[in-house]
Amino acid sequence: MKNIANIITILRIILSIALLKIDMFSSLFFTVYIMCGVSDFLDGYIARKMNMTSKFGSRLDSIADICLVISMFIIMLPVINISKYIVLWILIIVLIRITSIIVVIRKYNTFAILHTYGNKLSGFMLFCLPLFYNIMNINLLGSIVCVVASISAIEEVIIHILSKELKIDISSIIEVLIHKSVSYDTRR
Repeated sequence: MKNIANIITILRIILSIALLKIDMFSSLFFTVYIMCGVSDFLDGYIARKMNMTSKFGSRLDSIADICLVISMFIIMLPVINISKYIVLWILIIVLIRITSIIVVIRKYNTFAILHTYGNKLSGFMLFCLPLFYNIMNINLLGSIVCVVASISAIEEVIIHILSKELKIDISSIIEVLIHKSVSYDTRR
């Protein structure tokens, strides 16, 4: 595999799984966790700069993101004292995300998670959560992340419903609405 960006993404998957075996909140844990975050930025940056972007790389990136999120939920949920309402909220967000994936599979016959600004922001906020765990109120942090994650999850489902073609690197629903408006205007 000559694509360095994909190698970095595969490394993130391996590191995400390795986190499950490292003592939580140890210096090694934070080192590996931050390496996962840096690799998430680096793989996309390198792929774009070296003109190595691909559907495979984009899907691999989404899978790596999912691996990190699942690993962190497995690690953190048993040890944090989080409100039942936030746990319920997280489950609702997961159901919305699953709905989005089902819509994509049925509509486009493929797996895809969009790289919207909302998804990037919610991913970044989710990544920062363990870093601020001991500094701020976890229920307040969780609520803020859940608000952003809810909006981005709903936005993604709406984008899939409104779009005629799959565009993984779409910025936001505004791009879909502008495209629909332009398409409508040209039919007159």
